[in-house]
Amino acid sequence: MTLPHARAATVAALLTLTVGVSAPGPRTAAAAEKPAPDSYWVYFGTYTGKDGSKGIYRSKLDAKTGTLGDPELAAEVGSPSFLAVHPTRKYLYAVGESDGKDGGGVYAFALDPKTGGLTKLNESTSGGSGPCHIALHPKGTFAVVANYGGGSTAVFKLGADGKLAERTAFVQHKGTGPDKGRQEGPHAHCGAFSPNGEYALTVDLGLDRVKVFKLDPATGTADDDAAGDVVTPPGSGPRHIALAPDGKVGYVCGELDSTVNVIRFDWADGKHEVVQSLSTLPRPVKGNSTAECLLHPSGKFVYVSNRGHNSIAVFKVGDDRRLTAAGHVTGAIKTPRNFNIDPSGRWLLIASQDGDKVGVWEIDPATGLAKETGSAVAVSRPVCVKFVPVQK
Repeated sequence: MTLPHARAATVAALLTLTVGVSAPGPRTAAAAEKPAPDSYWVYFGTYTGKDGSKGIYRSKLDAKTGTLGDPELAAEVGSPSFLAVHPTRKYLYAVGESDGKDGGGVYAFALDPKTGGLTKLNESTSGGSGPCHIALHPKGTFAVVANYGGGSTAVFKLGADGKLAERTAFVQHKGTGPDKGRQEGPHAHCGAFSPNGEYALTVDLGLDRVKVFKLDPATGTADDDAAGDVVTPPGSGPRHIALAPDGKVGYVCGELDSTVNVIRFDWADGKHEVVQSLSTLPRPVKGNSTAECLLHPSGKFVYVSNRGHNSIAVFKVGDDRRLTAAGHVTGAIKTPRNFNIDPSGRWLLIASQDGDKVGVWEIDPATGLAKETGSAVAVSRPVCVKFVPVQK
């Protein structure tokens, strides 16, 4: 995706809101002159339960002070474990990590950027058990859903009105990995689209692969044979991916071996490869597993959450796009399944799944490390964080 510099940072921020993609390099002078939002609506996906969460919650982040407002229930949904915001910021989508006759639930909501309100538009089913992740096409025309329990990928067409339309593709993954306890079969854990929108990707923990599908932009069908997969180290159990907006590099966290892996993509020949693997831990930690992997909006740092060590590992991105360990963000963190960085790159919000709260850290733009601000809100079993600028 090649755009004039005056528009590049705007597109980068938009992608960060939808699929976690961030632009490499510093922001341009033109982007710096554009007034930043004073505040953001922050949406929290959660695991629901009898005495806990009831669905998707909404808070307001003061972009100047990093203070979070009290969360309110925005939509009642069963275990909305992952959310995605449409490029227009008019719609929000969620997966419900539960099982039904035709898989788990997939939900579409109208989003009011002035009030932060969500209004349910419609729902569908994922086609496979345990949908755990949803991501949107750069043009907002399709959604890809990863079914963890079923080990499959589903693609949905999105209507101009924001509603979920037909399921245009369903691919059942096949195979196993060396870890007999966790890789006895396929376990799709994350979906994404290439920045140019020509490919859909699914990270499969059970297969040690990032599956790559050629996407038909007209029909939404996904061809599993027209593109090569990325093979990650055996037993790594790849979980989440962060793609650079030029599509040349991706960063994938290994859930099972506590690593971050640098992938170089060769879209022309389909010969993608892992060129670097680094530990996310300062020392071995029994039972640790990684969860989320994000690229900072500046493109200078990569972040990976450690559940067990209860930290966010920070890596500096070099000129060759390889990584160097920079340290860890620590503090009042308990099982950080998910976290996110606001589009300005200043505030890091960490969801402590087993701490029942979301806290705010301030990022040092020079080192990428972050200090705890003390601002935190109570949210039962939070597992996803998404930002939308408040519209005045």
